[in-house]
Order: sequence, then structure tokens, then C-alpha cells
Amino acid sequence: MTININDKTLIKKSIDTIKKLSDEIDDNVKIMHVCGSHEHTICKYGIRDVLPENITVIPGPGCPVCVTTQKEIDTAIYLAENGYTITTLGDMYRVPGSKKSLMQLQSEGADVRIVYGIGDAVKLAKEQKENNKEKVVFVAIGFETTAPTTAAELIHLNNKLSGKNDSNFYILNCHRQTPPVMDFLLSEGKTNINGFICPGHVSTITGLKPYYEPCEKYGVPMVVAGFEPIDVLVSIAMILKQIVYNNPKVENEYKRAVRDEGNIVAQKMINEVFEPADVAWRGFPVIKEGGLKLREKYKKFDIFEHEDIPEIEEKIVKGCICSEILRGEKLPTDCKLFGNPCNPLNPIGSCMVSEEGTCRIFYKYNKNYKL
Repeated sequence: MTININDKTLIKKSIDTIKKLSDEIDDNVKIMHVCGSHEHTICKYGIRDVLPENITVIPGPGCPVCVTTQKEIDTAIYLAENGYTITTLGDMYRVPGSKKSLMQLQSEGADVRIVYGIGDAVKLAKEQKENNKEKVVFVAIGFETTAPTTAAELIHLNNKLSGKNDSNFYILNCHRQTPPVMDFLLSEGKTNINGFICPGHVSTITGLKPYYEPCEKYGVPMVVAGFEPIDVLVSIAMILKQIVYNNPKVENEYKRAVRDEGNIVAQKMINEVFEPADVAWRGFPVIKEGGLKLREKYKKFDIFEHEDIPEIEEKIVKGCICSEILRGEKLPTDCKLFGNPCNPLNPIGSCMVSEEGTCRIFYKYNKNYKL
């Protein structure tokens, strides 16, 4: 199906279709998405406002900055305090650790720099090596969408090395995989999820294959969606149709960008450098294959292989419910800290920092939704 994303008639038709399908469903339906960009679209265009009362769309753990654990942030802070140059993407710069953020640490004199990507960090490491300055650590965050960029740089670097890592460059690896957390939410989550809007950006890399197993295992509809209002509405209608006809399957609404097989070149780069690993997400326990770890050939770039980093204890900020928000159990408006004192200028939880964080999005669009 080819969609004209600006077709107002199609938008109205999609809303009408959703309402007709909802009339055929006796129970309440909870659909979860796992993408901050989807939440932007939903809030900005008021999509929840036009849905029938028995249809709820819940934001899940779709923000890579938000799901990065406090322990990982504190590790970056520890490294900066011990003489390393820390390079990070802009959102990570302001996420609170247990005592402070990288931004606050920079104000105290630590060498913390915002970069546009890992390539900038590699370039900086080369410059600092030539000038006998500090080693550079790049905080490598993100899902399957950004993992290929990390992999590509490490492949290129490794091809230039004689054996050991003398490049002056390391990564603090915080990469994660999305489908395993969806599996976890279906198997052990407290929210009864009846369907998933699958992330469009991630799916451009992974394709549809990673969703087949959880869809079949739990009998839950899964639809890959784009980011225009019509994309989200059509994907909701597709999920409801599957529920009405009791025919759960994986479908691709975002065909203009996502191929069934995904991006094979990017997948090969990821598989060359990384292998699946069991890791914790913020707000979650350790998730089986929920992350990526460097393969033996590339461990020379892992800062943990170079530096003896002490065990750092995870500390939860009292009153912050980011964990429950990321699990889809609560919304930002359920938090007593939301808006005051927690706001974009004074973020207390990770979900208020990133442009993809649910709290930040609710604050930006002044939404007061309730589950």
C-alpha cells in the first residue's frame, strides 16, 4: 500500500476505520510503541485524542538515552574524573548520574566533549595522540540504528592497527537491541500488551525477521510504522484488524523505507563487530540478548579491557518513576516530580532529558494523558 502522508481524506478514513474496528472488540486494547519518534507524532498531532475509549497507545522503552543505566553514566563520569577525554552525543551530556551529570562534571574542569558521532571522537583521539594528550573514550549508545556506525568505525580502525590498540581510542559500549525487550515485556511485564507498533528506524536495519518469533510465541500483532500521523493511524488500524480477525502477524506499514530483509550491509557490520549479550536496561532487570558486546577481535577497543574500573552501585532517585514509565506501567503525569521540579532545564530522571524521552515529549506538548 502506497500512502500519501498528506492526504487528509485518508487520515479521516483511517480514524473511521479504527472506530469501526473498535466497536467489534469487547475488551480494552493496549498497544505499545517502543520509539520516541512515534511518541512525538502521537503527542504533537493529538492522536490519542481521536482514539476510541477502549483503545490505548502506551509509550515503552523507545529512547536509547533513557534506557542507558545510571551505572553506565557513572562509569563515564569515573573515567572523566580519572583523566580520560569523554566524548558523547548531546543528549547523554545532561543525563543525571547518581551525583552529577557529565555537563556538571565539565563545569568542574573535566574534559567532556559533545560530538556529532563516533567519527568525530576517532578524529579527536588521533589529534590527541599526536599531541601526547589524554586517551579518548566515546560513549557508544543506541539501538540497532546507531550500532552500525560504531561497527563501521571499529572495523576501519582495526584494519589500520598492527595488532594491539595503539589508536588512543576506546568505547564505553552501551548499545542495545530492541526486539528482546519487546519479548521481555510480553513475557514478564505487568502491562497486558495486545499489540506492538514496531520502531521504524530500527526496522530499516533489522527488517521484519526479529519480530516473527515473539509475534508467534505470544500471538500479539506487530506492525512496523513510519512517523507521519497517517502512518501511526494506519498501523493502529492494521493491529486492530488482526485482533478482530484473530490473525496475529508481522506487517510492514512503512514500506517506503523498510524492506522485509532490512539493511543487509549494516547487519553484516554489526555481526562482524558485535555479538548478542545479556544486559540490564534502566528500569529493567538483565534482558536476555538485550544488548551487544564486542567480539574478541574488537575487545581491544573496550575501555573495560584497558582500565580497571571499580564496581559501581546503581542508585535510584527517590520519587522518580522513569523505570515504570519505560516499562509502560505509568505515564509522566503519574509522577509527582513531573514539571516541577523535574523539567528540561532541571531533569531529575533520564526520561526528561532526551528529545525522545516520554517525559520530555509530554512536557513539550503539555499533555496530561492518563492510563
